[in-house]
Amino acid sequence: MPDHAQLRRATAWMSATAVEEADAARISAAFDPSGHFPSEPGIAGGGCGPGSTALEPGRLHRRVSGRDDRPRPVSDEELADLGDPMAVTFFRTGRFPTTVQELLSALPATAAASLKVYLVSEAGQISPLAIGERDMRFAITTAVDGNQVDLLVSTQAGGDPRQGFLQVAGWDPVARVFNFYARFGSSWVWAGNSWDALEPDSRGKGCFDSHVNGSAVMKELRIPWINWQSERATIRLADDDPLRHDQLFQQVIGAERLELTVRFLITRWTAARLAEVTANGVVDHPDRLLRHLFTSTTVNLTSTDRQSSTITADSGDLTLPTGFWLNQDVLFDDLRLFTQASPPRAQAAGYLAGLTRFGFRLEEKISAFSQPGDTFFAFVVPEAAHEDNEVIRQMVRKGLISARFAACVLMVDFPNPVFSPARSLLMRYVPTTPTKAAKLCDTVTQAILDAARTRNLPADSPEARFAAHWQVPEDMWQSVFGQRVDAYLRRVTQQIQTAAGFDDYVRLAESRRRQFRLMKLNEFELTLPVTNIPPDAPPLAMREDATVAELT
Repeated sequence: MPDHAQLRRATAWMSATAVEEADAARISAAFDPSGHFPSEPGIAGGGCGPGSTALEPGRLHRRVSGRDDRPRPVSDEELADLGDPMAVTFFRTGRFPTTVQELLSALPATAAASLKVYLVSEAGQISPLAIGERDMRFAITTAVDGNQVDLLVSTQAGGDPRQGFLQVAGWDPVARVFNFYARFGSSWVWAGNSWDALEPDSRGKGCFDSHVNGSAVMKELRIPWINWQSERATIRLADDDPLRHDQLFQQVIGAERLELTVRFLITRWTAARLAEVTANGVVDHPDRLLRHLFTSTTVNLTSTDRQSSTITADSGDLTLPTGFWLNQDVLFDDLRLFTQASPPRAQAAGYLAGLTRFGFRLEEKISAFSQPGDTFFAFVVPEAAHEDNEVIRQMVRKGLISARFAACVLMVDFPNPVFSPARSLLMRYVPTTPTKAAKLCDTVTQAILDAARTRNLPADSPEARFAAHWQVPEDMWQSVFGQRVDAYLRRVTQQIQTAAGFDDYVRLAESRRRQFRLMKLNEFELTLPVTNIPPDAPPLAMREDATVAELT
């Protein structure tokens, strides 16, 4: 592997790069503790990295980042408690595969029959002649015990399989959690399970800097599945690339199938989580559930479905991703607001002029690669995470919160579906101590209403906005809120047709990208475009009148 590639993060939960460590203080200061996490060296920085002598060969070790200073061998009792396919098939029988080929070949025939292989690379659409190391990775899913996917493997595509990373998430059907593992040399490390993702000491650390909520992760979850090989794009290989002869590469299928699997896996873990935390009628940590509604615990990436290189001044208008304007999945699909407005569309000529005006380019400093223009699919931005939305969805279905309550919260700042300071401020009214599940929604509602009534807050405060929403009759909130959404989208449609309006939305998109760059999910420089907007530009927010303003 070229030396410059050592500066990249192999995957989101390995050791931090030198650049990340240098930026740790700045990143920690910028993150809201309710939704984001301080920088911490990953699992490889805790005695598990290349050349480490802390790991006994041919053993399973434990190191939960934030809780364990160093790795230690897993005891027989601990191993017996691990019931996922990786533990049952391999570790309990004393087998420790060192390559993905060894791992897959040892699975039962039923697993081999259900095995599916996917390919992803942020440099996948860049000419192989223009850039060196392209960081291509395989994502592999299979069903070992039953018909549902219970084993997920992530590994580098190409190169020496003994030197590249190899990570596994296995679903334990008894404990109903994912267990997370990484191979180092001939040893393996158990890095924790889904519940550890939620505990304060390990949250956001190690494998949980990407698996933030303890589930499967696919950042680019919806069409066009940015950076993945799919029905919308094929990753480019040189004619003589040895990867073409790789058995796994020859099995690669489109990421449109992986989307369905990841959505199912998130739903399964969320259902298990909510069943557990409400089993005795008391929610011990209500804040851990409601932060999915009030904050952005993580995000997905979305874009237009248009390849940027194919857009010309004469092209048809671009429909920018709906997730940039609002949380479409919850507001439209789950809460069923009555809306009629069409998604805003931008003029192709205005988009192209913006690329020049803002100096859009793909840039990777560590390899000195630079290419003018946007990402392969145009206008990549963060959107509300499916993980957060699924928790909201299931809380409503279980009666933990009402659909009306969820709508009143989201409408507090609905033009900012991610990174909303206004919604985050309402977390102060969420209990952090055990609360009866049947009383949770009423408790939070009353706390916000009391604050709005007694604290003499301004009319545009989050509390006052929520209180105003709560006054809407119960049989009218879907239509009233839907009318507001329609009016907002119509204003956006008007603004985006002007050069000044479109420029404001480009700046807003870049502001949200800057916040994404502070997250460990931002593994590779080529994930997002670079612009001439200063990195220390003030953060921006969308207003309901479709104008953009600085956050103060």
